Amino acid sequence: MHGTYNLWLVAASLVVATLASYTALDISGRIAMLSQSRVRHAWLAGGAASMGIGIWSMHFIGVLAFELPIPLGYDLKITAGSLGIAVLVSFFALHVITSRRLTAARLIASSVLMGAGIAAMHYTGDAAMRMNPAIEYDPRLFAASIAIAVIASGAALWIAHMLSDARQKNVLAKRTAAAFVMGIAITGMHYTGNAAANFLPGAICGAANDVDARWLATTVVLFTLAILIITLVLSRFDARTALLAGSVTRLNGQIVRMATFDTLTDLPNRRTMNERIERAIRGAKQSGSRFAILFMDLDGFKTINDSLGHTVGDEVLKAFARRLQECVRGGDTVARLGGDEFVVMLENLHAPTDAEKMAERILDMMRKGLLAGKHPLQVMPSIGIALYPQDGDSVESLLKHADVAMYEAKRGGRSTYRFFEASMNEAAVRTLQIQQALHEALNGGHFYLLFQPKFRGKSGELAGAEALIRLDHPEIGTLTPLEFIPIAERSGQIVQIGYWVVRETCRHLARWREEGRPPVKVAINLSPRQMSEADLVANIMAILREERVASEQIMFEITETVAMQDAPRTIEMIRVFQENGFEIAIDDFGTGYSSLAYLQRFRAKQLKIDRFFTNGLDENGQEGRAIVSAIIALAHSLDMDVVAEGVETGSQLDRLQDMMCDEMQGFLLAMPLSAEAFGGMLEGSGVV
Repeated sequence: MHGTYNLWLVAASLVVATLASYTALDISGRIAMLSQSRVRHAWLAGGAASMGIGIWSMHFIGVLAFELPIPLGYDLKITAGSLGIAVLVSFFALHVITSRRLTAARLIASSVLMGAGIAAMHYTGDAAMRMNPAIEYDPRLFAASIAIAVIASGAALWIAHMLSDARQKNVLAKRTAAAFVMGIAITGMHYTGNAAANFLPGAICGAANDVDARWLATTVVLFTLAILIITLVLSRFDARTALLAGSVTRLNGQIVRMATFDTLTDLPNRRTMNERIERAIRGAKQSGSRFAILFMDLDGFKTINDSLGHTVGDEVLKAFARRLQECVRGGDTVARLGGDEFVVMLENLHAPTDAEKMAERILDMMRKGLLAGKHPLQVMPSIGIALYPQDGDSVESLLKHADVAMYEAKRGGRSTYRFFEASMNEAAVRTLQIQQALHEALNGGHFYLLFQPKFRGKSGELAGAEALIRLDHPEIGTLTPLEFIPIAERSGQIVQIGYWVVRETCRHLARWREEGRPPVKVAINLSPRQMSEADLVANIMAILREERVASEQIMFEITETVAMQDAPRTIEMIRVFQENGFEIAIDDFGTGYSSLAYLQRFRAKQLKIDRFFTNGLDENGQEGRAIVSAIIALAHSLDMDVVAEGVETGSQLDRLQDMMCDEMQGFLLAMPLSAEAFGGMLEGSGVV
């Protein structure tokens, strides 16, 4: 007996198979994301029911698509049995798909079991027609249908397992394509099984009066599509809800991490370090143990930021943090407090020498240099050490005292370490007082200038002056530059103070001009922090224009050490100053490490001999005189004038005159004078 196929139902079976496959893939991904066993089992059961109905529906629609010239019907109990088999097979498939590992042996065994289950569902569905005589099957096609079922099951299991991770790229497109392939494989198995069935002539359907085929086809298609679509919608909604919940959880975790860790170096931040120090204090009180705080600051870090940029500066901080973590022990804590400040807490110290050894280890490691991007740099810290309990019994006191010791290390030459001592507290208090005084001085009018006269070597005539700043504070008294300039330099206040010196000098020059005094050239010192200002010359020129003073009346002095910190930048800075009419002097010559090549390229107007060599004219005899004579000869060979500082004895004056020193200054010739007194000296001096 020959039958025909309803093409609409054939197409419907393919659609249902594809949709069922996609639902299986989506549900497997959803189950794989779940961690709670109760929710996981609920989705496994619901997914198995939905997937089983989809697979069963596809096969049943395929059976209904086959039409014979006799009335057909289906036994309700047997049909329900075939549906039960589909649900059980689906549960087994989802369980295999969502397992953590899918080995080759497990895949083969699962494919055979699932293929056999699908074949059993299919042929049970055929049996529901209760054909008389019974359906005969072509052995080859029957075996082929089972083989196709096993192979299709294996492919479906492997694809679904591979696509169960919803976090991979283009997962929706991959699942759609995979579902279509799986749908074709499943329908191929079914229609191969149908082709294996032979209906004998004169056969009748024993279940023709049970369930009407047309009604059953329509009901199954609509019911199945509704279940699959509802399952997909619920899966998507639940996945979005879970994704949103996961995003909120991750966001909360990121917020907590941002509040407790430094975002640049991924080290604990100040807040976390404070908490750990508090915990260490409580533990040390109970156990009687000791620990140390190493407070460190990177020497010259601002120069790196200014010269190479903040991107390189950030790379330096990250590289330093990694190197620091390599230095410490497993139980120690490394933190970044901010900027270029780092702290290490060493717990369970046996002796203070343990902290000393750690500081030396850190310094030795940093001497090897760091690689910041493409820039090999040597970045050294200054380290201050405070010990618990002798240097403090609170977080605040320990960090403060370690910080004080660190600044003492900087004053002691940088790139070294210092243990906190009680005497440092007095210096720290004094430093804070001076910082506050500096803050008040600019607005309160506590700064004033003195002028150190400079005289020509041959004639002894007045040649000019050097502006010297002083601080007279109503509470802490009069301070010399040696007391407050280093503090102003570290705090950054020196920049505004430097501009005040330039403006105040210009005001005195303008006042002396209005009083009819002859023009005079005044030298002003530039600090290292000022030299790093990109718009230094432009700001100075703006001050001169406001005060109506010519740049030819100002000379800027740069110490040899500062000039050589970044010699190429110094050369460029000197060029810009000279283009704007200023003259430059190299101050404290002989105390730095300049090479003759750079000294020539600086093209400065003057070379100032440090007072150490001037004093050596008396103290070091012939050797001292030879050094000064060589410096003067060197300067003259480079077309530079020489100024000797600190001339305090008649013998020094005589020897400098014999050596053809161009200018001199010192207490022997004149003490630093007030603006009024120096203005009086200008009267009748004829200085130009």
